[in-house]
Amino acid sequence: MSEQQRIPRHVAIIMDGNGRWAKKRMMPRFMGHRKGAQRVREVVQACAEAGVEVLTLFAFSTENWQRPQEEVSALMQLFLDALHKERDALHDNNIRLRVIGDRSRFEPPIQAAIEETERLTANNDAMVLNVAANYGGRWDIVQAVRHLLKAGCAPDAITEEAIERYLSTAGLPEPDLLIRTGGEQRLSNFLIWQLAYTELYFVSTLWPDFDRQALEEALQAFSQRQRRFGRVEDAC
Repeated sequence: MSEQQRIPRHVAIIMDGNGRWAKKRMMPRFMGHRKGAQRVREVVQACAEAGVEVLTLFAFSTENWQRPQEEVSALMQLFLDALHKERDALHDNNIRLRVIGDRSRFEPPIQAAIEETERLTANNDAMVLNVAANYGGRWDIVQAVRHLLKAGCAPDAITEEAIERYLSTAGLPEPDLLIRTGGEQRLSNFLIWQLAYTELYFVSTLWPDFDRQALEEALQAFSQRQRRFGRVEDAC
C-alpha cells in the first residue's frame, strides 16, 4: 500500500453474493455463507492493518428473515459459531466488536454471545468492528426518533444532530467509503442516514471472492476521489 494513499476512517461493506457463489459451484447456499464468513476474517484483518478506524459489515438485514427458514437457521448458527470462534482473535488483535441492529429477535444464546464478546472487547482501540445484524436503515432512524420522544424532546429540538446521537453508530465517524460486492448497485436499506456523503464503490466480485487485493483496489479508488461535501472546489 502506497504511503501517500488516503485511507478512509470508516469503511462500510454490503457483503453480497454468497448464494450465487455457491450456486455457480453446484453447492448448497449455506456453503457460500460459510465461505463468506471465512472472507470476513481476512478483510477485517486487512482493514485493521491498513489503518481503518471503523469497519461496518452488513451481515443480516431486517428483510432477510423472509428467506427460507432452513437458510435463516443456518445463518443464525453461523453467526453464533463466529461469535464464539472469533472472540479471542478480536480481543488479541485489539479490535472492538459492536453489533448494531434490533437484537430482540435473536435467540437467547446469540444475545448472550453478543453481550459477552462486546464486554470482552469493550476497551480495545485498534479498530471498531460493527456487525449490522437484524439491521435496517429505516429502523435505525425510527428507533432514534423514538428515543428522542421518550426523552421528552420538543419538536423544535429534533435536529439532525439530535437524531445522530441516538443512531446505532452514534459517536463514530460517518462512513467514508461504501463497498458493495456482487454486482448490485443499491443501498438495500443499509445505513441510509449515515451514507449521505459516502463514496460508493460497486464491484461485480462475489463476496466469497473479495480478497485483500480486491480491498486494496477499493481503497485505491477511494484515494483518488475528490470529496467536496457540497462545496465548490477551490480554484486556486
